[in-house]
Amino acid sequence: MKTSRLFSILAFALVLLVSYNAEAQKFSKLDKSPLDVAYYKTSRSAPPIARVVYSRPQLKGRTVESLAPSGKVWRTGANENAEITFYNDVNFGGDKIKAGTYSLFTIPGDGEWTIILNSDLHAWGAYSYNEGNDVARVKATVSDSDDSLEAFSIAFSKDKLNMGWGTVRVSVPVTN
Repeated sequence: MKTSRLFSILAFALVLLVSYNAEAQKFSKLDKSPLDVAYYKTSRSAPPIARVVYSRPQLKGRTVESLAPSGKVWRTGANENAEITFYNDVNFGGDKIKAGTYSLFTIPGDGEWTIILNSDLHAWGAYSYNEGNDVARVKATVSDSDDSLEAFSIAFSKDKLNMGWGTVRVSVPVTN
């Protein structure tokens, strides 16, 4: 009797151990639009001026215009809204912006994009976009590049926030 009880306890413990390990080893699949971060610093050791956290959708045979339609508010990337943090007050495209974190939306257009800083955070897509919470709207000139970017990309260069996708390039001046 003691042997059968001991066997039952060991069998139960083994089942728990196997089921726990099987569950512990499940991982979600890689995101189709991976998260990325772009920092704006004056040098490698300098404190950051700004940081953008965004997801990078891929063209995969589609056009920029089909994924970010002209004249419509776009979340500036994929998945959750892109967020930009300014660590100090800055001049963003001619508007004075207080230090803080903002969602980053755009309205693509022919030859010009509207870049929007909005106070609503932690949303998914532009579905709940509220124009009444815009902090700034600035115009940015669009240019074309000979090089095509498969993944939507954001990078900072000296005093500029740069966005690129396909052959489309958009830049907004950022100074502190």
